[in-house]
Amino acid sequence: MESPELSFTLAYVVLSFCFVFTPNEFRSAGLTIQNLFSSWLGSEDVGFIQYHIRRTSITIVVHSALPLGYYMGMCVAAPEKNLVGDSWRAFLLLSLCLQSVSWIIVFYWSRRRWHNHPISKVLQAHVQPPFSSWGSVAVSINTEFRHIDKFATGAPGARVIVTDTWVLKVTTYHIYMALQSDCHVTVTESTQHHLSPDSASPTEILTLRVDSINPAVTPFNIKLNSAEYAELREKLRAPIRNSPNVVIHRTLGELFLETFKAQVDLNQPYALPHGQELEPCIGCMQVPANAKLVTLCHEADCQQCHCRPMWCLLCLGRWFASRLDEQTPETWLSSRVPCPTCRAKFCILDVCAVR
Repeated sequence: MESPELSFTLAYVVLSFCFVFTPNEFRSAGLTIQNLFSSWLGSEDVGFIQYHIRRTSITIVVHSALPLGYYMGMCVAAPEKNLVGDSWRAFLLLSLCLQSVSWIIVFYWSRRRWHNHPISKVLQAHVQPPFSSWGSVAVSINTEFRHIDKFATGAPGARVIVTDTWVLKVTTYHIYMALQSDCHVTVTESTQHHLSPDSASPTEILTLRVDSINPAVTPFNIKLNSAEYAELREKLRAPIRNSPNVVIHRTLGELFLETFKAQVDLNQPYALPHGQELEPCIGCMQVPANAKLVTLCHEADCQQCHCRPMWCLLCLGRWFASRLDEQTPETWLSSRVPCPTCRAKFCILDVCAVR
């Protein structure tokens, strides 16, 4: 029969590991720093920089309290065990010192309105025209983070965010950032993962290194799924280079979108009625709605769509791809999906480019 202290130790180690390196199950249950201290952290959308300054500070305090929590838990789980030996006293002393040091560090960071915080130091590295202070840099990032067209991917402890001006990497204890106008990106590694919880097909993870011409900015690496690489390139205005030994494998979805666009170019174009202007695509709000559904294949399963042009070709292609069966890619080109607006069935032959 296992002893209570061994059972508690194993359980505490597993729970602590999951609390620090939060898996999806813990995140779904709300067992995260962001959720447990949400009332004090505030809203990330309202003040991105201020939110993460508080988050990283409370994260250090909470994580440094885990050894002390283990000692206190052992007092409850195994009260018959004498925890006054030299080894336990040393462990308790180290735990108290670690907790005290974390509070001292956070107190030091908070001086002068968090001027000493590592994130503030990173912001100070970007104080150059047009930014007059690290506060104005923070305002710029806060404003752009609220834009709906930003690129964002990854778990809360390892997020990659690209706005119109900034490249950001959010980690558990820090934020790395670089101005797009000052940086260049290099794809340094590509690794295949054959087991993925989100997909039945192999997943390719790309490692990209972000370097800045600003010597005060520390280079950093970001990781993302190769399926998101095309979207990143659309948002990233900084040049992207490939290392000679890196090969980026294109996904079936990317190949389908390329074929989709090629077929639309072969279809009969749609002439916009005189006096009608193209509105922004309601999917991305970035480009004009340059695609129109017109029944051209004359198949019984296809239906007439009476919607005006509301989607761009790329968004309509992504919608088409999202409605397909991933297990039968051989049927994708002949499939029919509902219009995202009126639900009329259409196929690839019915998609016309607006001229």
